[in-house]
Amino acid sequence: MRVRLLEIECRERPYRLRMPFRFGVTTATHGRQAIVRAQILLENGKEATGWSAEALGAKWFDKNTALTDAQNYHQLRRSIEIAADAYLSQPLNTPFGLFAATYLDQVAACVDRAILDGFCRALGVSFDRALRGQMVGLGATDLTPELASFDFARLFDGHAPASQIAVRHTVGLADPILSSEIAPGDRVNDGLPQSLEEVIGFYGNRYFKLKICGDPVADIERLERIASVLDRAEKPYVTTLDGNEQYSQAEAIAELFSKLLTRPSLKRLAGSIMLVEQPVHRAKALSASIKPLASRIPVIIDESDGELSAFSTARELGYTGVSSKACKGVWKSILNLARCKHWNSEGQGGYFMSAEDLTCEPGISIQQDLALVRLLGLTHVERNAHHFIDGFGDRPEAEARAFLAAHPDLYHLQDGRVRLHIENGNFQIGSLDVAGFGAAIDPAFDAAEPMPRAAWPQVARVPA
Repeated sequence: MRVRLLEIECRERPYRLRMPFRFGVTTATHGRQAIVRAQILLENGKEATGWSAEALGAKWFDKNTALTDAQNYHQLRRSIEIAADAYLSQPLNTPFGLFAATYLDQVAACVDRAILDGFCRALGVSFDRALRGQMVGLGATDLTPELASFDFARLFDGHAPASQIAVRHTVGLADPILSSEIAPGDRVNDGLPQSLEEVIGFYGNRYFKLKICGDPVADIERLERIASVLDRAEKPYVTTLDGNEQYSQAEAIAELFSKLLTRPSLKRLAGSIMLVEQPVHRAKALSASIKPLASRIPVIIDESDGELSAFSTARELGYTGVSSKACKGVWKSILNLARCKHWNSEGQGGYFMSAEDLTCEPGISIQQDLALVRLLGLTHVERNAHHFIDGFGDRPEAEARAFLAAHPDLYHLQDGRVRLHIENGNFQIGSLDVAGFGAAIDPAFDAAEPMPRAAWPQVARVPA
């Protein structure tokens, strides 16, 4: 079934964090979320509306400290503008075909997702069913010549859609580890946990993502404090290390890892580490071997995963994994899964994907990302929005209640607020299997602000 984008409109809204979140070169206290509404036309004449939402994350797309947050936001807005122009000019094509036809001119994560949502809603099928049922035109293209012989009809074999997924809690660089570290004036007092030890008691997490800062002495000291909390658990726990591009080269992060292995206080934590994420800055990561570290522990790319070919390039340098984030493009994640299965089937083995996060707030954003992770067959996913943003934040109460009613396994009412429901460290995600891309509810679009534009009108529509 072919589809065409007829109309697109973008809005955005501010959000604030309940406490600061430090990652890499910046500490975030607030942000903005983009919301995309796309009107699509199927070749049978049926029209439908699709949605996507994503954070405009300052210092994620471009970590140049000379740029202001406002300039970073504009970079991201401009990427949506470019995508809108490219997609509005395309004739009827499959959802994947639209991506393949426009990719060389732009990267369009938000627009792709809105088109997919509208496509699935128009056909009355879930995202999972549309992909597994080969309804979207997924297949080999000139963009991925290494997959020319891959059987895309078998891509999602080997796992059934999961009803739950483990939450990998992010421990940010500014996060308190012990409750005793929180000064009385810094206590939020909103009924939600702040310190790592409170998080574990509140949500029951068993998976953790630990940010490191690039200073080996500070990183070791901080990891020892984290271990003092995690080691209290009787059951095994799992961790990942996020380098956030803070180490200069592979040898430096390999030295840190060696030190972890020799510290008695870090013995259990070191044994729990399943991967290291993007330790070297993107300017160097894809030009130098990571094998000094990768010979000891699997290493994935994240910020370096820019071009569609990035994972293939990284593979030659010793990386065996790549992150999945809906904000980086749903088709990229799916094609990277195909690469992993293709390379592993050739007997090389060890290639994998890891699900990471970029402030996926409740509603459309988190549900589309979780639907993607579910499709990929991953068993745990990094999540942090529920820890840094209280539920639906300042969004309309009617929107929050509507999502609660439609997805009562994923949300619950707590202290009078609609919040994500985490029990024993897991999300329940069975309700994502609805007509559309992971969500049965429209966002409160009219309550959001029109997105500032530089080169296109507020509503763009082309003749059918």
